[in-house]
Amino acid sequence: MFFFLLNLALSDLGSICTTVPKAMHSSLWDTRNISDTGCAAQLFFFLFFTGADFSLLTIMCYDRYMSICKPLHYRTLLGSRACAHMAAAAWASGFLFSLLHTANTFSLPLCHGNALGQFFCEIPQILKLSCAKSYLRELGFLAVSVSLVFGCFVFIVFSYVQIFRAVLRIPSEQGRHKAFSTCLPHLAVVSLFLSTGSFANLKPPSMSSPSLDLTLSVLYSVVPPALNLLIYSLRNQELKAAVWRLM
Repeated sequence: MFFFLLNLALSDLGSICTTVPKAMHSSLWDTRNISDTGCAAQLFFFLFFTGADFSLLTIMCYDRYMSICKPLHYRTLLGSRACAHMAAAAWASGFLFSLLHTANTFSLPLCHGNALGQFFCEIPQILKLSCAKSYLRELGFLAVSVSLVFGCFVFIVFSYVQIFRAVLRIPSEQGRHKAFSTCLPHLAVVSLFLSTGSFANLKPPSMSSPSLDLTLSVLYSVVPPALNLLIYSLRNQELKAAVWRLM
């Protein structure tokens, strides 16, 4: 669990560092300029860390399923080598996902100016600047990505149904509380990340407005990574004790 948490923390930190420092710089210096290369790099790293983040959340769901539903097989199926392979697959899938989307998005001709109505470079805002017929290919990529994400979500939901059935059969109240306290924060973060990210990227143009777009972008790009770091850090007893001493 701690090995996957380390990878999740790295992806969350990378995701926040891709968008927030640039947004703070733009706010403090009252400038919204960003070069084409900088915009492409920001989009690439944001998609890379976000894709890896969701893959790691899916793997962590499988890790919880094995530890709660099949504890006797846990060390056999999830040894150190298997964990390393799964983490490497998560980072590789994030890289491939990011590379395909970034290359495809920035190959589109921009016919409607160069002003993004957002605090960072994201695909829906770039597609608004593209020609009417040129972004169909990117929409195809988005459809494939949504299908993969939906498949992972179905896997997560199915796994948690099995987990909750197993937890409710635990005789001790302390054991049930420990299992629920491990699973519910993870499920809450996954739900927030998926719901806001899907709505931000798939909502119809008629529902688009600057304030709504900004709110949704913050909710799926900044809040889930920050919540992950906060939730899983505060589960550490030594860290909680240090926070209380500091307060």
